Amino acid sequence: MANQETELKVIVFQLKDEEYAIPVQQVRSIEKVQHITRVPRTPKFVKGVINLRGVVTPIIDLRERFGIEALPFNEQTRIIIVALGEMEVGLIVDAANDVLDLPIKSIEPPPEVIEAVEADYINGVAKVGKRLLILLNLEKVLEKETIALV
Repeated sequence: MANQETELKVIVFQLKDEEYAIPVQQVRSIEKVQHITRVPRTPKFVKGVINLRGVVTPIIDLRERFGIEALPFNEQTRIIIVALGEMEVGLIVDAANDVLDLPIKSIEPPPEVIEAVEADYINGVAKVGKRLLILLNLEKVLEKETIALV
């Protein structure tokens, strides 16, 4: 059995043609899309809030957050509920693919060719076989001033 120092357990999800990963300890649950109540005067990527088991949870469309064209939701669309400190936020993704144990040594810093804005959101890139996973920096994606909502 591998120990914490050599592997990072991540949830892998899809946005357009890319696969992204977030550490499993930051993920509370993965939900099907449900009714989202719009909140006035929020950035376009903040879709609104949902009532998840009695907790009002803000929902962010990651496609719009990253400047990727929006698509209608389908059967694969999921809301990944993530926790960052006291804050819980739902991230709308195209599909939640799987859970992986990433060898820490397979994680490299983001390539320098990535635009500065996007590089802020990325902790690193991991090669797993023929797959390339982009590790998200949730702290940056969910910066409070960007989603001051609830």
